[in-house]
Amino acid sequence: IVPIYSETEGLHQKYFRKVMNFALENYSRYVASPIPDNICEKRKLLNIHEALLSVHFPGNNESVEQFIDSRSDAHRRLIYDEFFFFQLGMAVKKSGRVLDKGISFKAKGNILEKFYAILQFNLTQAQKRVIEEIQKDMSEEMVMNRLLQGDVGSGKTIVSMAAMITACENSYQAAIMAPTEILAKQHFETISSWAEQIGLNTVLLTGSMNNNARSEALSQIQNGDANIIIGTHALIQEDVDFHKLGMVVIDEQHRFGVMQRATLRGKGINADVLVMTATPIPRTLAMTVYGDLDVSVIDEMPPGKKPVRTVVMPESKRDKVYQTISAELAKGHQVFIVYPLVEESETLDLKDATNMSKHLQKDIFPDHRVGLIHGKMKEKEKDEVMREFLENKIQILVSTTVIEVGIDVPRASLMVIEHAERFGLSQLHQLRGRVGRRDIPSSCILLTNFKCSMDARKRLKVMEKTTDGFALAEEDLAIRGPGDFLGTRQSGLPDFRIASIIRDARILNDAKEDAFALAARDPFLEKPEHIILKETLILKWQGKLDLARTG
Repeated sequence: IVPIYSETEGLHQKYFRKVMNFALENYSRYVASPIPDNICEKRKLLNIHEALLSVHFPGNNESVEQFIDSRSDAHRRLIYDEFFFFQLGMAVKKSGRVLDKGISFKAKGNILEKFYAILQFNLTQAQKRVIEEIQKDMSEEMVMNRLLQGDVGSGKTIVSMAAMITACENSYQAAIMAPTEILAKQHFETISSWAEQIGLNTVLLTGSMNNNARSEALSQIQNGDANIIIGTHALIQEDVDFHKLGMVVIDEQHRFGVMQRATLRGKGINADVLVMTATPIPRTLAMTVYGDLDVSVIDEMPPGKKPVRTVVMPESKRDKVYQTISAELAKGHQVFIVYPLVEESETLDLKDATNMSKHLQKDIFPDHRVGLIHGKMKEKEKDEVMREFLENKIQILVSTTVIEVGIDVPRASLMVIEHAERFGLSQLHQLRGRVGRRDIPSSCILLTNFKCSMDARKRLKVMEKTTDGFALAEEDLAIRGPGDFLGTRQSGLPDFRIASIIRDARILNDAKEDAFALAARDPFLEKPEHIILKETLILKWQGKLDLARTG
């Protein structure tokens, strides 16, 4: 059995094998692995010297298939090492926060009971369980850092409100940061309507406020008149001075960088942090990217919520799609139409939002107003379009994926996604979540191109069958891989060289268990036997461990 290396001009297999053989024969014995012997014995791992030799030059009795599929004992050792050092870094980050003395909130319950009484429905069992998990965290002296996952419409806002009320009952302020002004205003309308019924004062702070309104908001935040503060990135500006911030909620957390979250948290004294996302994250991925956070999942929908009917249609049925849109408009409902591109592309044969909005207005729906929204527009322009859509001054909103996050338009009953084969399942699910927000029957049409492959059609059929965001996320992860699933730029996903969080999920579990157990015994790797382990960890994390206190 011989290794096959990637070739480059002038350097061939024979040369590579000769060089690798020389390097391994002469130097692999000097490679030390600081992973403790008791862990290697427990997991029956090859020693690192053997693993390196074997992965390049297996014995003749070995299975070729196992080496091709990265399933050999040698691969298992190297995969375990990658996962172990990543998880150990996560464990040390978490240890850093354990030492941060937080606020021990006492669940007094008076205002919270009033809040539950004004709701015109009962909480789901999942909501009750998650509120309990959060309140238990908040009652402890260490700082809370919890990720709250819940599908679109599962009731995350109510859960976060319960957490914020607990802070307010203890004479602290709570803040919620949303990624866009539209979403911040939407939160403000919902939360302030609850808050005023239970005697709490809510303040909104966004970038587009005029000077007088901004000064008034800043004054209430500083003097403590504001109990719950809702805003955008404006909350983390230097002149925002909180009276006594104890609880921070970050909505759609993947839209914010680590340092933005840290800046908001830093405006309080070791404030508790709850980060929320409606993008379901598969368990293995959550374990990797958010391994240092505690995770709560709302895995139940409120009773009576109607699922959005989803259908895949080919380009040849476009006329039928337009008839469906007309029928919804005739009922007084509103429609989203989403495109993958903002403007026409010279290289891609795809319809774009800008040209199609003009065509739809002029040639197809001249009696209704068609609006356009996309990521290249200024925040103020986007807000204006969304406001007009919310007020039903616009009946058809043509858009790119900019509407993917959180917007609640009660009259919207139909989502049409053009070139649906160009989107990932999780993204399609988020877009579909923009309709069916109230009790009117809602639909989602996935329109596919003539050239759509059989694989893509098969993938889209999954959307027809299920509205379970977590099931779709698992499927999406398997199809696209972790980097694409999260968007590599900001995913926080490590660049594993051999390990695959999908293929090697079992090894990932083992490595996490061992790394966290070791960190529980020696949180900062200060014991003499862990000196080399600590040095290796610092080298592998390359300065990122100093973010231990940012969440």
